[in-house]
Amino acid sequence: MEEVSAFINAARIYIRMKMTEEAAMTQVAWVLSYVQGGVAEAWKDNLMDELAKGKSEVESVEQLFTKIRNDFGETSKEERKIEQLWTIEQGNRTCNEYVQEFKKVARGSSYEGRPLIEEFKRGLNRVIRRKLAEAEEPLTTIGEWQERAVRLDRNQRQSRAEERMLGRNVACPGGNAQPKGGFGGGSYGGKGGQITWRARVPQIGGNRGGGENTFNRGG
Repeated sequence: MEEVSAFINAARIYIRMKMTEEAAMTQVAWVLSYVQGGVAEAWKDNLMDELAKGKSEVESVEQLFTKIRNDFGETSKEERKIEQLWTIEQGNRTCNEYVQEFKKVARGSSYEGRPLIEEFKRGLNRVIRRKLAEAEEPLTTIGEWQERAVRLDRNQRQSRAEERMLGRNVACPGGNAQPKGGFGGGSYGGKGGQITWRARVPQIGGNRGGGENTFNRGG
């Protein structure tokens, strides 16, 4: 409705400034020249055909504005809302982001009950949709679907984040490890290799020396 009102207001201002002396049907033709694209284009062609045959009730530009408002007002806005419901999807967004957009689009679409639930389910990511459909307690309202979907999506994202953190803290088997603690350090070669341990042992009453023990695995 806002787009229709803006179009009518702009056309009315121009006509009052530049076309007040033009014939009524010239003004009508000028406005129609800016009605373009999609359904509006077909609507214009039908109206022009009616005007040519003298079968249209439009005899002035104000009557044309009234017809445009009636034909492209709330009804066309509702149709645009429905088209958006058919196309929006969760994608890579969080489920909460998807739910908020869905609620915004659903307002004014005239969809409710089961049709609204089906459109919401269609836009959900497949894994979430399947898990909710397999839930022990059936979901019967759009509110239940949205609340449960947001919760499940949040839990899944948190679980994946925790798994990534745990994965970074797990040492890879067979790699090099440096022993900690004690008096010295050492190195550990992989399986079947050689262990070399160098330790600095305090000497009573003298300099600190060091010793080295070498142990060969596997002979």
